[in-house]
Amino acid sequence: MPASGAPSGDAARDPMSAPLSAAWLAEVQDALRAMGADGWLLYDFRGTNAVAMRLLGFRGLVTRRIFAWIPATGTPVAITHAIEQDVWHAWPASWERRVYSAWRTLDAALAPLLRGRTVAMEWSPMDAVPVVDRVPAGVVEMVRGHGATVVSSADLISRFVAGWSADERRAHVVAAETIAALAREAMQRIGAAARTASPLTEHEVAEWLRDGFARAGLATDHGPIVAATEHAASPHYEPSAAHARAIVEGDVVLIDLFAMARGGMWADQTWMGVVGVPTARQRLVWETIRDARDAAIAFLADGVAAGRIVRGAEVDAAARAVVARAGFGDAFTHRLGHSIDARGLHGAGPNLDDLETRDDRALIAGVGFSIEPGVYLPGEFGMRTEVNAYLEDARTVVVTPREIQRELFRL
Repeated sequence: MPASGAPSGDAARDPMSAPLSAAWLAEVQDALRAMGADGWLLYDFRGTNAVAMRLLGFRGLVTRRIFAWIPATGTPVAITHAIEQDVWHAWPASWERRVYSAWRTLDAALAPLLRGRTVAMEWSPMDAVPVVDRVPAGVVEMVRGHGATVVSSADLISRFVAGWSADERRAHVVAAETIAALAREAMQRIGAAARTASPLTEHEVAEWLRDGFARAGLATDHGPIVAATEHAASPHYEPSAAHARAIVEGDVVLIDLFAMARGGMWADQTWMGVVGVPTARQRLVWETIRDARDAAIAFLADGVAAGRIVRGAEVDAAARAVVARAGFGDAFTHRLGHSIDARGLHGAGPNLDDLETRDDRALIAGVGFSIEPGVYLPGEFGMRTEVNAYLEDARTVVVTPREIQRELFRL
């Protein structure tokens, strides 16, 4: 992707197989007690909180504020607006539902649930982790005004929102191997055409890849990126037919492609090649990002194998140190990797980030993410190498695709 849980220790369980079920509630309540919270307060207004929307499973029009209180002990309580009762399809009938119309009624419903309680919400102190920071400051003030102490739900999100199911892991592997094969074939096509009178353009290659996704039953919402030389120095470059750039002898070629098996899980990779013989500087940049990627994988794999808690920021730092030692630290201008989950290619789980933010969330069993160090030299060229990884269980890291790129493609 352009630059950017399953219960810990038990990969066999699927945290999203039956959201809002009795089994799900029991696991959430165990997690709340372990973190010292009295409950998880889900809030949404017009889709501002994707975490709440996913967990609550709304179908239909929702235009008023909603709250759902998931207590560490006892029965959950939904607080719903009188005119929007039909959207609560997934809320069990045995769980309580309180209805309000007036703001005074809403306050009266919330106050006894919150007074003196420690409440987890989608809030990140000082916006430290923006993907977690989903609740408006005014709502946090309101909750505190009812006598509650607000804590972050970040770890709950990792476990109960971002985790991959067994089916999603299998779908991810299928997508990963498919797009890897397409990337390799695209590189061959670029090289063959570059020495003819009709070299391929970036946009033509991107269109061929999109057709390849369709043939393979994969879907994407944008992209892929195909960027030559100076364009590869822009991490979010998008090729276009209006400004078609031919790929010719001497070009650096970056292909960033991302897609998912329908109903499955995303895969996201970046591959690098050079048409002809790479220069010494091109080889140095490639070796730098490759070694940074491999250092990150080794740091993560060794840490979890040893039973150590590994945090996203630490993995970023391990890779960034390699790039800095090679003299390209200032040219690595984005985080090492983004969360990937069923909600989106840029998911809600832990990012590998000690640059844009300091993401101190633990990488727990079930979460997945990209690993994508890059070096961007404006006006010259850019390079990025990207693989994906997920924690199959508390001690095992799986990297996709099976065969990751070791050397530059010479096209």
